[in-house]
Amino acid sequence: MSTFSQRLNRLAAQPQLLCQIGRGVEREALRLTERGELSQLPHGQTLGSALTHKWITTDFAEPLLEMITPVSHSVDTLLEQLRDIHHFTVNEIGDEHLWPMSMPCFVGHQDDIQLADYGSSHVGQMKHLYRQGLKNRYGSLMQIIAGVHFNFSLPTDFWPIVFPQASADEDITSEGYFALIRNYYRFGWLIPYLFGSSPALCQSFVKDKASTLPFEKAGEGTLYLPYATALRLSDLGYTNSEQSDLAISFNSLNAYLDGVRRAIHLPSDKFAEIGVKVDGEYRQLNTNILQIENELYAPIRPKRVAKSGEKPSDALARGGVEYIEVRALDVNPFSAVGLTRQQVYFLDLFLTWCGLTESEPMSQCEQQCWHKNWQEIILRGRQPDLMLTIGCQGEQLTQRVWGERVFAELRQIAELFDQVNGGQHYQQTCDELASWLVDPSKTLSARILEQIQQDQCVIGLGKKLAKSHTESLQQGEYRQISEAQFRQEAQDSLARQAEMEATDQGSLDAYLANYFHYLKESQHS
Repeated sequence: MSTFSQRLNRLAAQPQLLCQIGRGVEREALRLTERGELSQLPHGQTLGSALTHKWITTDFAEPLLEMITPVSHSVDTLLEQLRDIHHFTVNEIGDEHLWPMSMPCFVGHQDDIQLADYGSSHVGQMKHLYRQGLKNRYGSLMQIIAGVHFNFSLPTDFWPIVFPQASADEDITSEGYFALIRNYYRFGWLIPYLFGSSPALCQSFVKDKASTLPFEKAGEGTLYLPYATALRLSDLGYTNSEQSDLAISFNSLNAYLDGVRRAIHLPSDKFAEIGVKVDGEYRQLNTNILQIENELYAPIRPKRVAKSGEKPSDALARGGVEYIEVRALDVNPFSAVGLTRQQVYFLDLFLTWCGLTESEPMSQCEQQCWHKNWQEIILRGRQPDLMLTIGCQGEQLTQRVWGERVFAELRQIAELFDQVNGGQHYQQTCDELASWLVDPSKTLSARILEQIQQDQCVIGLGKKLAKSHTESLQQGEYRQISEAQFRQEAQDSLARQAEMEATDQGSLDAYLANYFHYLKESQHS
């Protein structure tokens, strides 16, 4: 009997654990004017403080909203919370819409993109300066690419099923999550294959970039690759070439922390040319490859909720891994909230499978192999009989054959999920998505490309979908978070920001020097 079968049998004896899965969603979206252009308006006061609001904030830019659900254990609750946040937001942004795609709308010049403003507190100014550094390092266009982040946690009692022989003093939760993460890297290309929604982009995105990709044109101003799935995840999208040689290990918590801490101390000659504080104005926080840990680009992250002022790596070192953040999801253009129930069901199945399946330590050679497989899927995932490489031994399989092997085991997990949740939603999801391996025209990237070619323009399609989603989101009632709660949180968040600004002591220079004291210490050690 395989390791997977043994673990699945042990889980089948405690299927109620699947009802204790924690989920949260962070959806990013650009605000769009009625004319289909990037909004130049600031983050609205009625939405509250982007610095301290629990559910509605901004990412890189003022018009790049981020809508964040609380953690819940019910798929219905999760999606209702996400819709409530969107419902409130679209009713507060006047005539503006939410851009429904990952790759940006038309942007005339990167200086049209206003960096996010978080007020005058030291924390708020540091967040703004971090974004100034991103702009100077990579340009603003890359930073307004939007995505959906899916936060996922398995119950603590799940991990003894995976590691029944573990001793009491072992951190089997962290060990389990890193095993899950390794399998995610090995097999997670299924996510852009199925749900990648950025096979095309507006020509304005690449007008100042050198690209060797063999783009084809659709109508006026739209570039696409015929078999691409998720250009957002390509080297053209949300990546950092300076990070390509970091080789951070996922074989254990300590190995991961060592890699991250090494990266935040590693100087960059390229970024040093920018300078830090020039003529009295900050250009970036420091000249290292990573200004702060958030700059580490990855399709998945191990996470723990940090205390106030605590760095992510310090939080992990303090308490181990608490949950994972899946970052490979494009915004789903066909969903008003950027994500569908079907996608959540699949992620439940796939991430649980990643936790149950045997996961050997990953060598640097294997890391390079999975990176190549992801890039193959990202750029030509729907190409018939596309070959992917399994490990460092050179064995190859088509994306269909390899995917079908995974789905055969996902189907077994789906039966357990349906057993405890009622109905056959997970099995139906599994069967439907497995058919997408046989017929790539069913994938989101194929469907969006077909629509773009009909409309002759990615911008035209985006505007049409944005308007339709706005009309849908403005309707209906609040289900989980009331309008009164949104109003109260907006007021409370503004009060929290004002208190931070009123109680700050010392200068910004002193605050930053204290925050980055670890860099000084490493230079003298």
